[in-house]
Amino acid sequence: ELPPSEFMQVADSTWLVLSVVSNGRAPSGCQATGVTKIARSVIAPLAEHHVSVLMLSTYQTDFILVRERDLPVVIHTLAGEFDIYKEESGECVPVTCDDVSNGFLKPKPAASPTLHPVQSPQTRFCVLTVAPDTLPAIATMLIDVLFYSHRPPREAGAGSQDLDSITFFAFSLIEGYISIVMDAETQKRFPSDLLLTSSTGELWRMVRIGGQPLGFDECGIVAQIAEPLAAADISAYYISTFNFDHALVPEEGIAEVIQLLQQRQESGR
Repeated sequence: ELPPSEFMQVADSTWLVLSVVSNGRAPSGCQATGVTKIARSVIAPLAEHHVSVLMLSTYQTDFILVRERDLPVVIHTLAGEFDIYKEESGECVPVTCDDVSNGFLKPKPAASPTLHPVQSPQTRFCVLTVAPDTLPAIATMLIDVLFYSHRPPREAGAGSQDLDSITFFAFSLIEGYISIVMDAETQKRFPSDLLLTSSTGELWRMVRIGGQPLGFDECGIVAQIAEPLAAADISAYYISTFNFDHALVPEEGIAEVIQLLQQRQESGR
């Protein structure tokens, strides 16, 4: 519905959403499966088959976005490990490989993935949600943070591993569920009784992937982060953006995460 504008840059692709659930032949009653658990079974196989993904974690669950033109490859790649369903008129209908056999392209020989630099700002983040009916109470503050508290992006060298701080604020509204990621200082500006977090109230640190905008044609960027974290059983909250990929990990585990990623980069050289 947005009118064309010289100020808006749009990626030339249509994306579809994959939601991975456990115990599941139907969405109701299924438990969402986090990034760490699906890293090897979903993200890595898709990377091997040259499927580019966007990853979006929310307070409730995680979503993988794939380009519509890649759907046949996605289904053929995942059908051996998963029951796959599509939504039609609000109902979940099984999908078989036969449904998408036309136009299926066999994967090209795998090329060595580019190991992008990983930066770790010192900023501490909160992952929060808010009840939809209380959203109007913080709407003015959200607008102020989103549009009037912006600082120009700080340039960092491609080899830089640490930043003093980073401006990052993520807001998503998906099927009525609201998720917010903000730094701990910004959280202090909001009414504490309206923002909900986990019972432990943990803080998160970020690793940002890419020394320059990544684009959407390269594969394996999410896997570069997700696989070593999965192997170490470290949970992560992952957000792909137009320019960079971001993984948030529990603050107490950031040193181990940086060490794991540095080891991966060194072994890939």
